Amino acid sequence: MAKKKKKGIFKKCFSVLGKFIVFLFLFSILLTLLYRWVNPPITYLMIERKIAKDLPIKKKWTPIEEISPHFINCAVAAEDNNFLAHNGFDFGAIQKAIDEREQGKRKRGASTISQQTAKNVFLWPKQSWFRKGCEVYFTFLIETFWSKERIMEVYLNVIEMGPGIYGCEAASQHYFRKSASKVSAREASLITAIYPNPFKGNPSRPSNYLQKRSSNIRSLSSKIGNIKFDKESIKKAKERYQKREELRRKKNDGKVLDIF
Repeated sequence: MAKKKKKGIFKKCFSVLGKFIVFLFLFSILLTLLYRWVNPPITYLMIERKIAKDLPIKKKWTPIEEISPHFINCAVAAEDNNFLAHNGFDFGAIQKAIDEREQGKRKRGASTISQQTAKNVFLWPKQSWFRKGCEVYFTFLIETFWSKERIMEVYLNVIEMGPGIYGCEAASQHYFRKSASKVSAREASLITAIYPNPFKGNPSRPSNYLQKRSSNIRSLSSKIGNIKFDKESIKKAKERYQKREELRRKKNDGKVLDIF
């Protein structure tokens, strides 16, 4: 009798757990679909910074049509050269990061703009394997349900660009007293240059390091060219990326990643 009762309790627990997992799964899909059209009102990072550091939340949502192309070009040059071409994960960049780590070089980030957007919008900033798994899942969702243009629009509106400053409009107003549509290539590259550590750099009073990094971003941006989101541009980018990936995988004996 006691054994049957125990089995009944376990069965109920598994049933509740299963329903909860299904709920989370459906909720995540519905939320991702909602944010395809509705702008995310706030992020976990904004709330954490407010509570932990008592920082303001300076932000103003700006449609991508009103954001200077310099911001888009610099973001791709600095953070994700293959943004238009990949499906959320740049395995070439991941391989390069692995190789450089094994060679004892400076640690290189390999997160794409899609991954960063998924993390910023849906998740918490503290790193862990569980969060990384959730990041992969939400990256897959936004790449499935959002356009590349929408991913870039959300990215440029929620990314931290200074203490309590989120998005390119708030950053443009704070550092250069102008709207995001009016910034120059130099100003956009200086703001982009602080993405890795927005608490240390000041684009309006750049250090030598920041000036050098922003100059490198502008140089690479001019080589990549203007980022366009029309179907033809994305198709060509994917074709070029696919050819490079095929060559890279041949060198890896057909493996996506050579990690052993």
